[in-house]
Amino acid sequence: MNTERDTRPGRKRQERTDTSREDAPEVRATMPPWLPKAIVIALVLTAAFEVTVWAARQLLGLGTVLLISFFLSMVMEPAVSRLQARGMGRPTATLLVFGMTIVAIGAFVAAMVTLLIDQATEVSGQLPELAGSLVDWANRTFHTEITTKGPVFDAARIESYARQAADHVWGLSTTVIGGVFELLTVALFAYYFTVDGPRLRRSALSLLPAQRQAAARRAWQIALAKTGSYVYSRALLALFSTVAHSVAFTVIGIPYAVALGVWVGVVSQFVPTVGTYLAAALPTLVGLTVEPLDGLWVVVFATAYQQVENYLLQPRVTARTVEVHPAVAFASVLGGAALLGAVGAVIAIPAAATVQAFVATYLPRYEISPASESANARADRQDPSGDPRVRGAGG
Repeated sequence: MNTERDTRPGRKRQERTDTSREDAPEVRATMPPWLPKAIVIALVLTAAFEVTVWAARQLLGLGTVLLISFFLSMVMEPAVSRLQARGMGRPTATLLVFGMTIVAIGAFVAAMVTLLIDQATEVSGQLPELAGSLVDWANRTFHTEITTKGPVFDAARIESYARQAADHVWGLSTTVIGGVFELLTVALFAYYFTVDGPRLRRSALSLLPAQRQAAARRAWQIALAKTGSYVYSRALLALFSTVAHSVAFTVIGIPYAVALGVWVGVVSQFVPTVGTYLAAALPTLVGLTVEPLDGLWVVVFATAYQQVENYLLQPRVTARTVEVHPAVAFASVLGGAALLGAVGAVIAIPAAATVQAFVATYLPRYEISPASESANARADRQDPSGDPRVRGAGG
């Protein structure tokens, strides 16, 4: 009998493998015990995120209304506090200031809607003659030979476009009337925020530790003071602008002089960055409907008054308020418009003024040492190449 064992390496490995397969227990592919729970948690979190996003989108309008109302309450509260300090009850003072604000805003909107509708209706019938008079004036003044013959100055086409524009103005007025309910909602929240201002502040301060309540109260007072002073200074400048432009438009002979003066005063002061140009555009167009030279006189007066306001009125009116740098104001308007549209653009500059006041109040500042002052003076006298030539030296 041949009892020799096969000593080949391959044979030994195969025998060991067969033996291990026979002795090893059967392995089943099972799911980890934590995986079902993780899947359920992920699904719940995803559903919660989607519901949160949906709710945020649905409540965005309400959040905007609350933000506008809160801003209006911050504007009105300094005046209410002054009346309250003189002995008037806070609800009565709030009603008085609130009523004056509503009357002012309502008068402005009513005047503008009436002006736009009347002017659009009048221009729709006079636009062909206006185009002809403009061409005649340009030919006489600049010795040109422009003609109104052709499809560009076709009277029927111009009148059709003008009447369509008038219809759009009527549609705009209907939209404005439809927004009255939303304005009432803003007014209601603004009233409650103003009349319950001290109570709301106490409730908010009660959520903070005692050592932080003084700083929070101080920050709130700065926000109220800077927001109110900024808006009141704008309102005073708007009053000056309204009176000046109303008188000027009356002298020039433009119809609706007072309404157009109110338009220029409000828009130029409360519409950031581009308000000056938008304010002058409407009276210029109205002046062109009367006489082309009247529109030119409107532009001349608006430009001259803007210089007087920038260098004489505004520095004196805003001497006690926070003056925002033009670059900071422009960046604030862009950021506010990107976040909240037109509402954000309007409240961006007061918000920037408030932040600037916080920084000026709480950010520590240090005096510049004499050595640093001397180094800065030497650097200012040097040109970019490093030559120490004094600027403005004679010779």
